[in-house]
Amino acid sequence: MRPQDLRVALFSGNYNYVRDGANQALNLLVGYLLEQGVKVRVYSPTSQRPAFEPVGDLVKVRAMRLPGGRGEYKLAWGLPPESRRDLAAFAPNLVHVSAPELLGHAAVAWARRNDVASVASLHTRFETYPRYYGMAFLEPVLEHLLTRFYNRFDRVVVPSPSMGALLREWGVTTPIGIWSRGIDHARFNPGRRDLAWRRSLGIADDATVVGFLGRLVKEKGLGVFARVATELRRRGVPHTVLVVGEGPARDWFAQAVPEAVFAGFLSGDALACAVASMDVFFNPSVTETFGNVTTEAMAAGVPVVAARATGAVDLVVEGETGFLVPPRDIAAYADVIARIVADPALRRSMGEAAHARAAEYRWDSANRAVLDTYLALMRSRASRT
Repeated sequence: MRPQDLRVALFSGNYNYVRDGANQALNLLVGYLLEQGVKVRVYSPTSQRPAFEPVGDLVKVRAMRLPGGRGEYKLAWGLPPESRRDLAAFAPNLVHVSAPELLGHAAVAWARRNDVASVASLHTRFETYPRYYGMAFLEPVLEHLLTRFYNRFDRVVVPSPSMGALLREWGVTTPIGIWSRGIDHARFNPGRRDLAWRRSLGIADDATVVGFLGRLVKEKGLGVFARVATELRRRGVPHTVLVVGEGPARDWFAQAVPEAVFAGFLSGDALACAVASMDVFFNPSVTETFGNVTTEAMAAGVPVVAARATGAVDLVVEGETGFLVPPRDIAAYADVIARIVADPALRRSMGEAAHARAAEYRWDSANRAVLDTYLALMRSRASRT
């Protein structure tokens, strides 16, 4: 089996209509696969004004907007007839599903029914979301449903060893591989730091900037971030909060952290400049399976303070590139941030160590692992016939 023999149908709940780390990774994967000669067709809900142009052939799947104030996202009710016809005409020999939603369930059911190889990739810890909306009691139910979902595939790829271990704890028995992530090192590096850009936002040259980067949604740990900012103010720790990103919780977050400087949504070189211009990157999210924003901050030479949770535990070297803190320990977060703020030498050494560690994350090697998973699976299936 050669890469040129693969015909991959990739299913995504959001391939390009709202920008996030998951679909950035999927688009980079598709670009890599196409370069290797793999034939790829992507099935996803779409938008008339997508966040960015898709990589590869994108087939629209009918969907409805999510209720409950999250209308920026769409939900496909399985595979409608026109999508099934297109899928049959494409005749994939491998189905790749990137989200455990109704479209993903329909796709793996189609693959099993038609004896087509199947791979799932895991990008987000959806089972943690209910805790941010007062429904933590649902987490065990979601864990059970996700375990059943991933056990229907021939292979599962996860971004980090800690996520693989978590799936095993749940009871996932499907073979698990690692699809890590890469960094655009030409873009994210310490040389992008720009004090003039900080000044344009009213941030003094000698201010210590504690930064947040990501979509402004509560499941990114905004509540914890706000409480830590309040605690730092209470202790009199000199710092400036810089928030990079947009989302439905922006107004709530602005009220919770009234002293913060909001830079809005940034991309490309502007984003790289913002990240490198931070002094501490604070990521209290426990929903990450890897943490692209964490590695981008590391590549930019910024120390990281993160929740001791999946993803971050594979990236941050405790006491060397930053600190890992029990996810909801407000005092402990404030302790380590205050320590970094008070010690410029520690800040520099951690930033240098973070930059060096981030050098190992490369997109080509990460995406090659997915292609190798595809080929190994196809060879395994062929050997059984």
